[in-house]
Amino acid sequence: MSKSTQKCASGRAQAGEMFRSHPVAVGCMLLAAAASAAAQQAQPPAQQLETVTVTGIRKGIEDAISVKRNSDSIVEAISAEDIGKLPDTSIAESIARLPGVAAQRVNGRASAISVRGFAPDFATSLLNGREQVSTGDSRYVEYDQYPSELMSGVTLYKTPDAGLVGQGLSATINMETARPLNFAKRVVAINYRDEKLGKGLSTPAGSGSRVNLAYIDQFADRTIGVALGFARLKETLGVQQNFSSWGVNDVCPQGNNNGCPVATLGKAPGGFNDLVDSGDQKRDAFMGTLQYKPNKNFSSTLDVFATKFDSTQLEQGAQIPLAPAFPEWGQNYAGTTVTPTTVTNGVITAGTLNGFKAVSRNDVNANHDKVHSIGWNNQLVMGDWTGVLDLATSEAKRRAPHLETTAGLPGNCKTNPALCGSVSWTGFDGTSVQSAKYTFPYALDDLSKIKLTDVEGWGGGASLPQAGYSKVASTDDKLNAFRLSGKRSLNGSVFSEMELGFNYSDRKKTRTYVEGRLMVGAANDPFAAVAIPGGTAAVGPQTGTPYIAWNPDGSIGTVYTIASKLVPDIANKNWVVSEKVATGYAKFSIDSSIGGIPVRGNAGAQLVHTDQSSTAFSADRTQSCPNDVCNLGTVTLGKKYYDVLPSMNLVGDFGNGNTLRFGLARQLARPTLDDMRASLDFNVDNTSHLISGNGGNPTLKPFRATALDLSYEKYWGKQAYVSVAGFYKKLSTYILRVPQAYDFTPYITANTPTPASPVGLRTAPVNGDGGNISGVELAASLPLNLLTHWLDGFGLQGNYSRTNSALKLPSTGFNSGLTTTTLPMPGLSKETRGWALYFEKWGFEARVGQRYRTDFVGSISDQYGDSQLIYIKAERITDAQISYNFQDGWLKGVTLLLQANNVNNEPYTEYKQSPLDPSKNVKYGKTYLMGVNYKF
Repeated sequence: MSKSTQKCASGRAQAGEMFRSHPVAVGCMLLAAAASAAAQQAQPPAQQLETVTVTGIRKGIEDAISVKRNSDSIVEAISAEDIGKLPDTSIAESIARLPGVAAQRVNGRASAISVRGFAPDFATSLLNGREQVSTGDSRYVEYDQYPSELMSGVTLYKTPDAGLVGQGLSATINMETARPLNFAKRVVAINYRDEKLGKGLSTPAGSGSRVNLAYIDQFADRTIGVALGFARLKETLGVQQNFSSWGVNDVCPQGNNNGCPVATLGKAPGGFNDLVDSGDQKRDAFMGTLQYKPNKNFSSTLDVFATKFDSTQLEQGAQIPLAPAFPEWGQNYAGTTVTPTTVTNGVITAGTLNGFKAVSRNDVNANHDKVHSIGWNNQLVMGDWTGVLDLATSEAKRRAPHLETTAGLPGNCKTNPALCGSVSWTGFDGTSVQSAKYTFPYALDDLSKIKLTDVEGWGGGASLPQAGYSKVASTDDKLNAFRLSGKRSLNGSVFSEMELGFNYSDRKKTRTYVEGRLMVGAANDPFAAVAIPGGTAAVGPQTGTPYIAWNPDGSIGTVYTIASKLVPDIANKNWVVSEKVATGYAKFSIDSSIGGIPVRGNAGAQLVHTDQSSTAFSADRTQSCPNDVCNLGTVTLGKKYYDVLPSMNLVGDFGNGNTLRFGLARQLARPTLDDMRASLDFNVDNTSHLISGNGGNPTLKPFRATALDLSYEKYWGKQAYVSVAGFYKKLSTYILRVPQAYDFTPYITANTPTPASPVGLRTAPVNGDGGNISGVELAASLPLNLLTHWLDGFGLQGNYSRTNSALKLPSTGFNSGLTTTTLPMPGLSKETRGWALYFEKWGFEARVGQRYRTDFVGSISDQYGDSQLIYIKAERITDAQISYNFQDGWLKGVTLLLQANNVNNEPYTEYKQSPLDPSKNVKYGKTYLMGVNYKF
């Protein structure tokens, strides 16, 4: 029997199981019959068989299944249906649909990726196999920087191998761009989509567009290949509702908040922000690939990727402080008391608070990001050896200006109580601040009374007025790397190939903060006030609270002057972290059998040497800080250490599409870069005279874990599969923020208060005890004609994961604002699931899908620009798409498209105690797209 006949015999068994009348199965049976007859007598030349070309949704699914099935590791994969055809705003939405994967939304877009219950920092991101740097303070890549239109696919490695450099602990995510010499001919694709954003809300909707161009070609007898791509996203965002609760406070029903007996405490609303967000964003991205392959022994590939992402957000609304503790905070605030009207079961359902002043907030937040990545790969075959030299650089920059302004009644309520009034409420349920109905003492939108001023005295008081605030955060992250490796075939009974390699990377991340107080009128006048230019009356959408709206963009120098501010806690935000990592590895590919069962895979190890250091800027306390501006001193600390990372992947082929995979590895995740800063801040308590401080730790070692994976997979050709996978990771160490004894003697000077003892508590990251995390993952991709031919063209994809961890983190030391004493692992959603139903036939394509994750602890940026842990409520995001492709005639190659994202208008909710009382609740609305694609 010929090899072709043998191949078709195998395909015939699978085809008979799946597609009783599939053309490929019929073709294979005809070829087998022809081969059998040829053994008896000569036959006329066989008629050429028709080629079956799979396109569209099915092509993307089948290509992804092929990657998963053929890999020696446990992986998940995404493959574009066609060039420029991944349907999502960024590659993050595509990745979030994979089994065991979840996304955290930022400004309505999927951005940070969590895999198997770990925080985003536990996964590393590669582009064409090269490590990528980040625009934020930490390590994890913000995937909304990467347009899906420029990606040909993604491979997510859940188990590593020794040759995978830059591997993560939870996963390694490799984004891939097109290789032009893999295409049979020239391809030109043009896509345009018109957008409507923020639909389904009571506020005005936005609009935008997406354009992408792709050109792929081959030259010089296919020895040179070129791929070029450009993608633009331009949007004017819809007006989004943003409600933030300040929580529920315990107060005395008598109105006296000092020394109140516990038995007489009552619960009252603490305050809220009723805001609306609007803005615009523009992202331009480019990718280019040049391939040169003059012969079978040498190839050279140059990859270039660059993106520029600018976004501006205008946040406007009413800020309503209701807690009686605020006199301790503000300098311009009158003493406040709560007078209950009705108290039920310890809840002040109706009451009054005097000394009230409302604030109209109008803030501008912007991000200006630039990312570029360049890689040059060269491969040369020299006898039995294949050598690879790869050079790479990746850089990410962010400049994030933030401008906040306050407007309200000017003047000092402490000396003139008539400037303030009393606010009352009814219907408070004791849980949700939003449940109450509020009555205010004056018109909060009266332009004749409301001015730009230091409303509450929340700045530095009479000597350092603050009518607003300005801060500009900047990060610059750069990595240079080179890799040298060689591999050759082996003739052993177990190992089929050997690969030896060395990789060196040099990374440096710099973070700087420039901050200042905004002043109006005469310098250092704490009660100065000016009219609001272009101010208009507005109403908060969720509580109906009035406020004054205006756009402060460009107001520096015309309305405000800036007084620089550089106090110790600001100085600690400035740091540099450097990291030099050298990795040597050996990897042996396995091609053998055990008990007659074919087994393939790999085994090997990495030897990793890390040299890390940090230089931080801290306030020089040997000198005073006039007008809140301190001199800066520097400190540099670091550490060197080795890690050995063995790994093994085994794949057993039990026949008939049944595959069992086993993975065992030692894994690590490097500390977050902001945890590695050398910053130190401290203060002396005025009452106890105890000294305490906080900062980073440049001597941190990585998170380390031993990982065990097992996966059973059943394939029907490359059209369908089901899988059941389990994993267990034993973390030997987890980085915690805990207070420890520390000698502050070198930092105590004549300008610092004298502590009772120079030894106090310093809260900083340390390598603490570990724990374990385990889970199970189910996944399936099935064309429904498996059930009946009446469902030909329909298909279903689905996945479910359940993750458990006994690891609890002490909340003390973490910047969280949460009231619980312990926290679950950040990023851990106990359940994630997703499904997609699709149809493809006769040029029509349609699909609807949903992804879901349960509540989790996420990381956000707080008002000071630092990372903060917060609870984020469960989300269920539903998307839909329908298109028609003209397959012949003068419109051949044209595809018309309709798409809807977040069709269920799922809100984004943060909370500290209960999801019923959110600290932030934003409704982004639905997004509709209508477009046309043309490929020739």
